[in-house]
Amino acid sequence: MKADISSIEGKKVGTIDLSDNIYGLKPRSDILHRVVKWQLSRRRQGSRKIKTRSEITGSTKKIVRQKGSGSARHGDVKSNIFRGGTKAHGPVVRSHEIKLLKKVRKLGLKHALSAKKNENAILVIQEPTSKDYKTGNVKKVLLGQGVDSGLLVYGVEINKNFKNALSNIRSINLIPSRGANVYDILKCHKLILTEDAVKKIEERLL
Repeated sequence: MKADISSIEGKKVGTIDLSDNIYGLKPRSDILHRVVKWQLSRRRQGSRKIKTRSEITGSTKKIVRQKGSGSARHGDVKSNIFRGGTKAHGPVVRSHEIKLLKKVRKLGLKHALSAKKNENAILVIQEPTSKDYKTGNVKKVLLGQGVDSGLLVYGVEINKNFKNALSNIRSINLIPSRGANVYDILKCHKLILTEDAVKKIEERLL
């Protein structure tokens, strides 16, 4: 399929071929859900932890005699039923990561890109080359193209001045093509791809 290439100023400068195997699929919510769940599980630290009975400071002496007191049988004061004791079945340090096949992760990225294409939320731009990019000017130009918030994906490198200008706009995120992922793509309002990013993504997924 064909897509227009726009300059930073919003003028059409040409067209580019987008692979039907990447941008022309019918999005499957089940695959997207699995990949997003896998991504978010990898972000969790899993560092929550409570002290166990062996780590709490306290006497290990038996509180009352085993029989004859008329009350329940207790061991030491570090039990979870006493104030200052531990917590039963509390959190421990662990990994929340789940496994997902590489081909499913790759397929998820294809479906995410197809979903954005179906929403007409993909904008392909020409590689920026000017040395005079300013934050205010770039923001004004993007707003003129209907981009109030979005994700810009570039290839290996991008114009330094353009990158600095974008970094001052909180509503625009900037990532290299190797960092393109399902969660960020689905979350963004508008997906902006440079020409080089389109080529790198196709090399990665085909």
